Amino acid sequence: MDDWRIIILLAGVIGILLAGSLASFVLSRRAHGEAMQTTVRNLQSRVKAWWVMVAIFAAAFLLGPTVTLVLFALTSFYCLREMITLTPTRPADHRAVATAFYVFIPLQYWLIFDEWQTVFAIAIPVYAFLLLPVLTVLAGETDHFLERTAKLQWGLMLTVYCISHAPALLVLDIPGHEGENFLWLFFLIAVVQLSDVLQYVFGKLFGRHKVAPRISPAKTWEGLLGGGLSAALVGAGLFWITPFSPLQAGGMALAIVVAGFCGGLVLSAIKRSLGAKDWGTMIEGHGGALDRMDSVTFAAPIFFHLTNYFFVP
Repeated sequence: MDDWRIIILLAGVIGILLAGSLASFVLSRRAHGEAMQTTVRNLQSRVKAWWVMVAIFAAAFLLGPTVTLVLFALTSFYCLREMITLTPTRPADHRAVATAFYVFIPLQYWLIFDEWQTVFAIAIPVYAFLLLPVLTVLAGETDHFLERTAKLQWGLMLTVYCISHAPALLVLDIPGHEGENFLWLFFLIAVVQLSDVLQYVFGKLFGRHKVAPRISPAKTWEGLLGGGLSAALVGAGLFWITPFSPLQAGGMALAIVVAGFCGGLVLSAIKRSLGAKDWGTMIEGHGGALDRMDSVTFAAPIFFHLTNYFFVP
């Protein structure tokens, strides 16, 4: 891979974060009123979270694909733990829960490491979905069996299977673009996170019409359209780190934006149904790991399969 591209990207992101940190500091000194102070605190927490994410991303790049896989495996572990914590299990479920954590998480990421793409694509949606209910039913407890089993299956799909499609980009082989896979992963994460931030900004500035007020009051149509289209334009401008043309990169970015928005909305609905505001408290001001990965759960598999279908021979 041409190292200069990732260096330029990281330098650019760090420059933006420095500007964001300075802006949030200045605004914190001038903020008046509870509403303005709340907005500034939210901005500050978002900037802090971005600093952490960029540091992790830079470390993953420097230390190689294996470390990247391990970091995503740990992310899946924490995300699944947050989901299981909010959906209390019974003693009869513990065997299936342990299998999800200690068999299927390492298995899914080992299949990526081994580049066993066919089995990677079906291990959880087929074998985990069949095995986990069997492990649960052997305990002999039938109360709320379907609900208990579905929660674990759904959690494993979202937090492990879907998220694992992000590092799975590292094993795709596109002729003429060998060794550039880490840049495609950067493209995915950058577009997802920029879309989230820009939707928040556009929503605060111009938001009037809420998309789903009972599920996610902060999401507005103005935020989705303004932030989503802006993120898609940024994605088109990042074509030089992908195997796509500018138009193709913009289309891919738009697909990421739409999928990420749907993922965030679905995860918010799940939280509301469980009576929770956040998935956890891991990230100050942003809840848990799954609160930061909710958009990735839908965006990663969509981007992976579009890239694999249209660009891998």
